[in-house]
Amino acid sequence: MFTVQIERECGCFRKSDIQKEKTFDNRADAINYSRAITEIMNEDFCSKHHFVSKAAAGNEFMIGVEEGSGGGCCGGGHCG
Repeated sequence: MFTVQIERECGCFRKSDIQKEKTFDNRADAINYSRAITEIMNEDFCSKHHFVSKAAAGNEFMIGVEEGSGGGCCGGGHCG
């Protein structure tokens, strides 16, 4: 099993229908999903953060916030 997780939940994420964690039977599907969700978040969210997809430990992929990105805090409580 391969897992894609959202590292930090911003306000825009909590308002969306995107799942915090999703599992896949194969690596390719997990990679494709993490890239697609990252693109959606960067295009459709408030643009206060820049999201990136990255491999984590084992069979996990994380969608995280790139350091030093965006135009300020969105008020989601995770920036501080």
